[in-house]
Amino acid sequence: MHRTVFDEDHESFRKTLRAFIETEVVPHYDQWFADGIVPKELYGKLAELGLFGISVPEEYGGAGLDTHKFEAIQYEETARAAVTFGGSGVHVLLALPYIKMLGTDEQKQRYLPNFVSGEEMWALAMTEPGTGSDLAGMRTSAKRSEDGSHYVLNGAKTFITGGVHADRVIIAARTSPAKEDDRRFGISLFAVDAHSPGYTVGRKLDKLGLRTSDTAELSFEDVKVPAEDLLGNENEGFSYLGHNLASERWGIAYGAYTQAAAALRFAQEYVQQREVFGKTVASFQNTKFELAACKAEVDAAQAVADRALEALDAGELTAAEAASAKLFCTEVAHRVIDRCLQLHGGYGFINEYPIARLYADNRVNRIYGGTSEIMKTIIAKDMGL
Repeated sequence: MHRTVFDEDHESFRKTLRAFIETEVVPHYDQWFADGIVPKELYGKLAELGLFGISVPEEYGGAGLDTHKFEAIQYEETARAAVTFGGSGVHVLLALPYIKMLGTDEQKQRYLPNFVSGEEMWALAMTEPGTGSDLAGMRTSAKRSEDGSHYVLNGAKTFITGGVHADRVIIAARTSPAKEDDRRFGISLFAVDAHSPGYTVGRKLDKLGLRTSDTAELSFEDVKVPAEDLLGNENEGFSYLGHNLASERWGIAYGAYTQAAAALRFAQEYVQQREVFGKTVASFQNTKFELAACKAEVDAAQAVADRALEALDAGELTAAEAASAKLFCTEVAHRVIDRCLQLHGGYGFINEYPIARLYADNRVNRIYGGTSEIMKTIIAKDMGL
């Protein structure tokens, strides 16, 4: 089916990005995979390509385009090549919306030029050891000084994507105790300088997938955070976190769809080349049926992902719709990638084959950004159940 979601400017961007991936990423990716992290120099190159400033207002050095379609193309092109750009997705998709939504004019002037240039990479730290999806149960605290000039941050965060390379991190912390009838009250957001005394980057976590995306444990011991780095109003941070979940979940949904599409392409190419019993794997009826079923699922996921993209750009994507898109696309990707790996036989289990990396990378999609079970809860509540 003909897609109408992208125009000529988007397709021109796609060509540029594809060429960049082929020359600047693919030749080095095996080493980055082995290292478990991309070099920070990659972010400077991505910035030169303009990827960090697409939706940043022009007065701060960006292009000022209010759209997620260029991000969608990044998902498609990185999945197509079975690579990732490390923690850069968190920098743009997760951190930037908070700066744009909550930042004062003074904060935007301080933060955004370096954000666009890649000189200052950002991450988002919400999850804590032992709390998981229960963000209201966080224990990290930020106590305001008597003179009001700064906060003193203490606590720990885990599963922080981009946490190793990050220069500044949006950290959720308790500034007041929860109310008896409102556990969510008392949480605030801070744009914390990761080079501050007392701020420590702990282990780079050894993950099943997304191995080039650095994920870290962070700890804070009496870290002084200037009051001017408070984002938004004190004690209202939980409501801010919920505001951006729709775009985050769209990103996961779209990324999952692109992984499924890439897996189908890899499998189709493989079975047409691989021979068993004197003929290609593609010639067997089972192979044709499996790939046809996968194609139908990928087409459906593309339609859902595209529709969610259009709704997001129009400011109309609801929490329940984002949850539905995430649930559907991640479950489709799970089924499709598994079937495509099966068609590779033993080679599908070898990391030098892109299908193996996609299989591992895809698994987290049903966990982060809210588990599939949480998505079902949101959808059911929206149904009045």
